[in-house]
Amino acid sequence: MYVDLGTITPSVGNSPNPVVPRRYRHDWALFADWCTACDHRILPAPPSVLAEFLADHPAADGTQRRRVTAINAVHARAGLPAPGRTETIRQLLSTTRADRLARVGERVAQVVPRIPVTGWPGGLFGRRDALLLTLAAAGPGFEEIARLRRTDVTAERGALVVKAGEGWVRVTTESGVEPVVVYRNWVEVLGFLDRYPSTKLLAGRLDKGASLSVFADSARRDDQSLFTPIDRWGHTPYDPTPLTGHSIAALVRAHLTGQAPVHKRPPVRRPTTPSHENAPVPDPADVELDQGYYDRGIAARRNAHTHLEDVTDILDGIEDEADKLLADLLTILDYSGGDELGL
Repeated sequence: MYVDLGTITPSVGNSPNPVVPRRYRHDWALFADWCTACDHRILPAPPSVLAEFLADHPAADGTQRRRVTAINAVHARAGLPAPGRTETIRQLLSTTRADRLARVGERVAQVVPRIPVTGWPGGLFGRRDALLLTLAAAGPGFEEIARLRRTDVTAERGALVVKAGEGWVRVTTESGVEPVVVYRNWVEVLGFLDRYPSTKLLAGRLDKGASLSVFADSARRDDQSLFTPIDRWGHTPYDPTPLTGHSIAALVRAHLTGQAPVHKRPPVRRPTTPSHENAPVPDPADVELDQGYYDRGIAARRNAHTHLEDVTDILDGIEDEADKLLADLLTILDYSGGDELGL
């Protein structure tokens, strides 16, 4: 079930002289009189008050939309967020939209439990995509989801509070989908990478199904994008590049239609030893050279081969040693025993 919390704004009381365009005066007067009679605040009006007003004054969809437009316009002229732009009001004004979101929610409830949260790299993609689906079913648009920052989502009392445009949406449990669990699964990954930015270490944890729960609370709460692209190797960008609304829409549709991408394990990189046995022999050039030219060239190539043949192995060894040192440091700092770490 998805419940709109509306827009959180400071109270400015009932303004005696709001700026009301002429074409909206009748609808605004109706709303203002009703608020006064019911002892509700007029400016700014919470979305819950607007929803109650629409329920107390049933009318055709076109009339209700005109009333909401008038109320939004007066709020905008007063420099206040418009209460009619929240998801609850949108669904009240459009039964088609409400029905569509209900169908999406039912489908998401079927898909999310089947998305993997372990294994590499499927578990990484799965944790991110499950949260994308959960938020998409709550009503925010794909561009709104793409603009989410880490500070825009909060877990409280078994539900998610999500900033959606100018308002806030409360996402609660729906047909087997636990939004807080889905959210924490992704935040665990963010917290791990915040502390240990090593794709290799993360892959080892997800492959072994080791718990990442200790990293959820250490994830940074800042203005970095909540969702970022992930390449086929499981790497996320170092800069805070957000996932685009178009990409989110494509991912959501793919999951809902049963065409979700399959993320295969990247091939294991193996060091290769260069071989010159089959190197092509260049045609001799018709140029007169001094007698020491070939000797110097052969000596230079021999020296280069001798000194550089181990470069690939050396670089791979450095990378492996760095990962090992990071793993040891993780064990020393956070866990007295290596079993809990799973490395």
